[in-house]
Amino acid sequence: MSETSGQRRRRITIVDVAKHAGVSTASASKVLRNAYGASESMRARVQEAMEELGYRPYGPARGMRGRTFTIGVVVSDIENPFLSLITDGISSVIRPLSYELFVSPSGFEALPQKAVVEAMIDHQMDGLVMVAPLMTAAELEQIAMNIPLVVVGHHSQSHAFDTVAADDKLGAQLVVDHFVELGHRRIGFVMHADGRGDTSRPECHRLQGFELAMSRHGLHREAIVIDSRWNLDGGKEAARQIAALNAPPTAVHAGADIVALGMMSELWEGGKSVPQAYSLVGYDNSRTSSLGPIRLTTVDQAGTEMGKRVGHLVVERIEGRTGARHDVLEPHLVIRGTTARLT
Repeated sequence: MSETSGQRRRRITIVDVAKHAGVSTASASKVLRNAYGASESMRARVQEAMEELGYRPYGPARGMRGRTFTIGVVVSDIENPFLSLITDGISSVIRPLSYELFVSPSGFEALPQKAVVEAMIDHQMDGLVMVAPLMTAAELEQIAMNIPLVVVGHHSQSHAFDTVAADDKLGAQLVVDHFVELGHRRIGFVMHADGRGDTSRPECHRLQGFELAMSRHGLHREAIVIDSRWNLDGGKEAARQIAALNAPPTAVHAGADIVALGMMSELWEGGKSVPQAYSLVGYDNSRTSSLGPIRLTTVDQAGTEMGKRVGHLVVERIEGRTGARHDVLEPHLVIRGTTARLT
């Protein structure tokens, strides 16, 4: 009976791979586990055999050996284009080591985020990555007791988990300096209001950087903080709030690219655009920000490199490293078409 008539194809095993590669099963297993003792030529033969036979490791069997070779990523939502940079960076590191990435959106509330984390732990993920979670350091440390954990975006010195973030204070100051250079004085900042209570979060560091730079330029009285959310709808709401002000800012730091995109959309719907309505800067340098019709001035926090750092750290944690790492990347400003000199 053919496969098309209903018979399932026999699953290729590591024994088949070893025979095809002309090595022992133990040697093939070493290559699969990226273990010490396999020569480069042996690795090449085994990997070639795996590709030719269409072999893929069987998850439950690997789980019985102590690992599932899966890593979970918890994000607030998947509409944010910056997250693709993070996940691409992680994947480029872990997939050559036979790990697979599972991404789950968990919303902007702490309880749903915790529920997703518990589900990933229940599914025996080997490691966990959380992107700007709405949890306290104590809650994150509790999670780290149950699974190797790397947190993206948080500024922490916890001994229980690793973090990777950009220097968000510096990034926000770069934006203000750029605005001031263009002659702007009345400058706004869109704050992700849900993160106000936790000073380790990126939005708090960006707000602090904004306020520091405004004070440094003697413009603290000209600073306008708009409370919203860092998503598309939050950007639209921020644009509406600005439009309702008696003395609106002439330049706005959106806090994140996704917010800037929402603001631009709201302006377009009203027949307006940037930088004519006001100069606008995002934060992330997501792929969308560079598209021709958008050409968003933004802060590049090296999202793909950040993801690669995360991938290395989570694998090291899985492999047994216990000492915490807290990596901070230096951002830089990418000037495009949404900022202009004040006339």
